[in-house]
Amino acid sequence: MPPKCKFTKEEIIQAAFEMVRTEGFSELTARALGGRLGSSPKPIFSIFTSMEEVQEEVIGAAKRLYAEYVERGLREIPAFRGVGTQYILFAIREPKLFQILFMKEQGEILDVRHVLPVIDDNYEKILSSLMEGYQLEEAVAERIYRHLWIYSHGIAALCATKMCRFTKEEIEQMMAEVFRGLLIQELKGEKHD
Repeated sequence: MPPKCKFTKEEIIQAAFEMVRTEGFSELTARALGGRLGSSPKPIFSIFTSMEEVQEEVIGAAKRLYAEYVERGLREIPAFRGVGTQYILFAIREPKLFQILFMKEQGEILDVRHVLPVIDDNYEKILSSLMEGYQLEEAVAERIYRHLWIYSHGIAALCATKMCRFTKEEIEQMMAEVFRGLLIQELKGEKHD
């Protein structure tokens, strides 16, 4: 019978997640993770077949944490502004995780209309909140969502890379101003896509 593993799968994932959260994805190596656990890398490979498996678990944990931010935003009023604000707050509070989820190079260049459903597992929930909250047709809601995401992603990228900082109040104000402008433009029927 093989010896019992020194660490559980959850302990290894948590250690890897905390490492990536503070040091970045590039620092996640078997040796570094073993060191963080106070061990050699060997126990890692008694549970995982490769570091790619560990990386996938870390990405999954990052997505779950981001989903908590989205849920918090969806409970705000208005929900859509709340989601945009929470997206930026995630970038501020978890810059390394934000970079992994939303700033990594993609395998192929997508048309901007197709980016959000690919990179954000919460796309449908967020789009629904916009459609239901403002009684918008799907095409209109998608345009507003896309424009506001481009704006909020710019702010989030600035924050995640420590180019500048904003308070939560400043973020909420900026999001409200841009959202109002986009909504007014759509309601007037001005389309510039």
